[in-house]
Amino acid sequence: MTMMTPPPVEQQEDEEMLVPHQELTEGPQPMEVLSAETVSTSENQQVEDPPTFKYRWTIENFSRSNTKKLYSDVFHVGGYKWRVLIFPKGNNVDHLSLYLDVADSATLPYGWSRFAQFSLAVVNQIHGKYTIRKDTQHQFNGRESDWGFTSFMSLSELYDPSRGYLVNDTCVIEAEVTVRKVVDYWSYDSKKETGYVGLKNQGATCYMNSLLQTLYHIPYFRKAVYHMPTTENDMPSGSIPLALQSLFYKLQYSDNSVATKELTKSFGWDTYDSFMQHDVQELNRVLCEKLEDKMKGTVVEGTIQHLFEGHHMNYIECINVDYKSTRKESFYDLQLDVKGCRDVYASFDKYVEVERLEGDNKYQAENHGLQDAKKGVLFIDFPPVLQLQLKRFEYDFMRDTMVKINDRYEFPLQLDLDKDNGKYLSPDADRRVRNLYTLHSVLVHSGGVHGGHYYAFIRPTLSHLWFKFDDEKVTKEDAKKALEEQYGGEEELPQTNPGLNNTPFKFTKYSNAYMLVYIRESDKEKIMCDVDEKDIAEHLRIRLKKEQEEKEHKKKEKAEAHLYTIIKVARNEDLMEQIGKEIFFDLVDHDKVRAFRIQKQLPFNHFKEEVFKEFGIPVQFQRFWLWAKRQNHTYRPNRPLTPQEETQSVGQLREVSNKTHNAELKLFLEVEIGPDLHFLPPPPKTKEEILLFFKLYDPEKEDLKFVGRLFVKSLGKPTEILSKLIEMAEFPPNEEIDLYEEIKFEPNVMCEHIDKRISFKSSQLEDGDIICYQKSLTSANRNQFRYPDVPSFLEYVRNRQVVFFRALEKPKEEDFSLELSKLFTYDDVVERVARQLGVDDPSKIRLSSHNCYSQQPKPQPIKYRGVDHLSDMLVHYNQTSDILYYEILDIPLPELQGLKTLKVAFHHATKEEVAIHNIRLPKNSTVADVINDLKTKVELSRPDAEVRLLEVFYHKIYKIFPPGEKIENINDQYWTLRAEEIPEEEKSLGLHDRLIHVYHFTRDSNQNQMQVQNFGEPFFLVIKEGETLTEIKIRIQKKLQVPDDEFSKWKFAFISLGRPEYLQDSDIVSNRFQRRDIYGAWEQYLGLEHSDTAPKKAYTTNQNRHTFEKPVKIYN
Repeated sequence: MTMMTPPPVEQQEDEEMLVPHQELTEGPQPMEVLSAETVSTSENQQVEDPPTFKYRWTIENFSRSNTKKLYSDVFHVGGYKWRVLIFPKGNNVDHLSLYLDVADSATLPYGWSRFAQFSLAVVNQIHGKYTIRKDTQHQFNGRESDWGFTSFMSLSELYDPSRGYLVNDTCVIEAEVTVRKVVDYWSYDSKKETGYVGLKNQGATCYMNSLLQTLYHIPYFRKAVYHMPTTENDMPSGSIPLALQSLFYKLQYSDNSVATKELTKSFGWDTYDSFMQHDVQELNRVLCEKLEDKMKGTVVEGTIQHLFEGHHMNYIECINVDYKSTRKESFYDLQLDVKGCRDVYASFDKYVEVERLEGDNKYQAENHGLQDAKKGVLFIDFPPVLQLQLKRFEYDFMRDTMVKINDRYEFPLQLDLDKDNGKYLSPDADRRVRNLYTLHSVLVHSGGVHGGHYYAFIRPTLSHLWFKFDDEKVTKEDAKKALEEQYGGEEELPQTNPGLNNTPFKFTKYSNAYMLVYIRESDKEKIMCDVDEKDIAEHLRIRLKKEQEEKEHKKKEKAEAHLYTIIKVARNEDLMEQIGKEIFFDLVDHDKVRAFRIQKQLPFNHFKEEVFKEFGIPVQFQRFWLWAKRQNHTYRPNRPLTPQEETQSVGQLREVSNKTHNAELKLFLEVEIGPDLHFLPPPPKTKEEILLFFKLYDPEKEDLKFVGRLFVKSLGKPTEILSKLIEMAEFPPNEEIDLYEEIKFEPNVMCEHIDKRISFKSSQLEDGDIICYQKSLTSANRNQFRYPDVPSFLEYVRNRQVVFFRALEKPKEEDFSLELSKLFTYDDVVERVARQLGVDDPSKIRLSSHNCYSQQPKPQPIKYRGVDHLSDMLVHYNQTSDILYYEILDIPLPELQGLKTLKVAFHHATKEEVAIHNIRLPKNSTVADVINDLKTKVELSRPDAEVRLLEVFYHKIYKIFPPGEKIENINDQYWTLRAEEIPEEEKSLGLHDRLIHVYHFTRDSNQNQMQVQNFGEPFFLVIKEGETLTEIKIRIQKKLQVPDDEFSKWKFAFISLGRPEYLQDSDIVSNRFQRRDIYGAWEQYLGLEHSDTAPKKAYTTNQNRHTFEKPVKIYN
């Protein structure tokens, strides 16, 4: 899937790079690629001759570059400066990362913006048709000044020279940039223009949107979905039927584009699934299977089969004896070949093509032995709705990758499957059914195999009117756009000088049909039935109308927001309810108190009437305090409103209290209640009196709660109110208590002991301050409690963090959790983890942080004491995680960090075995040290055998390491390190002897004849001057121990830069190899062509490989 994400802001070179878009960075980042067609041309858009420029960048010594990223030279397009940004080793993925960058973004004025459509390409220097090119478009601005593809192409493909992307260690990048004027995309009203609405894209869900629109516009299907039983107690996010009903209802009755989040939640998808681009056909099958299952036992049971299910008969018929085997199978869709077929009829011809089973491939017929036979498929019946999946993607064995087939492929508006006297039908088919179909919808894929954009052309009423459903946008289109323009193939650009006899320029069309939906003419009236409100369950209508009304209400509120003020009133009851449960610092969470929406013009005294109606507190007993945000970021009641202020309007009062000009007014309602629980008038407030709030702490229960508020004399002392505080806490009368002032909690907690003998004023206490108190503890009983006093408890609350630990080798499985403090040091954390795991030595614990975007462990583990505190381990850019990964090492981490571990594959000289060894040595060691260490671990053919270390990549030898080379810079992440004994013949090379590379290769007869595919183990061979191929073959056969009958089928070729020249037995091989050096000699080698009989296995390196495509799963 193509990922479109901007590259990162500058970070230190040794840190991972951030891709600040949505929720994804390292690993797979399935962001949607919007094709160039996404933004349609509207009347007010000027598109005359937009400036375009093609830039070519040649990068030499590419593989040896140690730079994390490279910028090209600056080039100009449309009066703007641009450059290409490349990460040669990937932007935290094992793919090449490639972006277009606004070169002068740092110096542009605030608010700059520019729109460009562009393509980026890595040129194949051997076969131009294999050049990898990806297109996209972007609105560049100050926040997103670069855009492109984090996973452009795999590094293994790029760095394999036989693939042609890296020749002579040179890489060629092309960028084609078209600068366009910004389109007013958002002003377009799909409902007004077409009568239909689109679906919102969640990131990479255009493939789903195109399918959902197609299914929605099959009215019989929509009706069946509406009739699936659901109840008012169901939640859409947990019920696929209800979520689909809700979605279809909104598509039918809404004026704006519809969100699909409830539906994907009902699938059991997390946000990561929504950012993965999947396959339309796969989703179609899985969704239909789910609905079929959910329809069982309901009034709509069997709908899916009725609409989409057809049957074909597989048969094998003997030619010489009377024997026939048949098997009936059902299908919901048909996969049709595109390659080698000009149209749908040609694909059906191929589908029913008869295969002859003869010679070595005879059929074992029951009671008749091996027989010549005919094998094929014929159709018993076709469904009313015929879904044809066009096989636009296929596996290219030569390139070991999927490729997209962009060949021209025609499909008719009317499809007659009874043609040629029913040649597609089996003898059992009911010939009374007329299989004449009309085209309903065309699903289009625009882009390449690694990703792209999906949209659909649909005829909702099967009239001549076509509509394009492209995510949120729906447009009217003519039939040519939906049909001929989606055939694919090549298109000629109009000639600029028609008078000249120049060859027209052709380009491949990357937008083409991928799925076709046909409806049978005889079933048309039934399928295209009317669907109205009576088909929708009443509870669903009520629920969705209520949702719509709420939406309209919110919209109205938003439009009228400037006329209203929100007043949030906090009371004693709120403080009692929240402190110690939801909050511990300050007094209240204002988002959880009663809020009033009041017209700004309303006098405040009238608002007090509203408060009376809500709380039953008469107006004369209400006194309101304004809240103030202090410099230390706390929020406290500051002063009561004056009688004069209460005569003002709500709007004026909000402006007095609120310097930030938001629409809210926050108040504290002070109410006095007498001993008989009756309301009392508020006591007079003088400057000498201050209002204090009190919290009580219990160290035994580790509990903090609000116990009340008091007016105290500013010049009075705490000793004067101790009896009142003891009474509020319900302590015995003579209990000793300690007082603390809660001062602030950001960025850290400040809570200080209050001297009870000095005045409140001397302690700098004022209106709105908070005093926390508790029973006094002796030094003896303090040790009984984890947090014996208020400051230690608040410190704990402020920094407590539950961390979920997972074993690194099982990164998706939660193992255990620990409650820790963010202030814990590195040593504190590993000590707690070691204790949990029963590991004696905490230094053998190695931790890795969590990447919040990819939901994966970060690739670089945390170094020993490499961070100060737990909080540093949990932070990932601007997000905080609560997950850490652990490993248990066999040696302490500080010791391991001083070592370099290399994975070396040792090839025994005489035995057919490869032993993998992890060699762990100090980083300043040399290759000679690696070889000496290896010798102690392997069995040599003789004690004095010499060993060498090679760099092997994709079955080719790239380098023999000099013994003195330092191992610190050797990378075994992408290359395989191979150790082997040096053969005696190589130690005594004659003056005219040559040491050449010998590689195995194969070619697929169906593919490009020039493309070779290497496999097996490469090796060196000494060839003598004047030696013929016949003589060399004898030595190779002996070395490889190949049987005569098999070896006789082998071919031998001199291969240079991937091109084979086949050799005759009499050819002098040394004449072809003129280069004497073996560095870079992988460009020329002796190729042994034969079939690869070894079992296929994954290419083994020790790197972490992420999965880039997940199969579609609907979990509920």
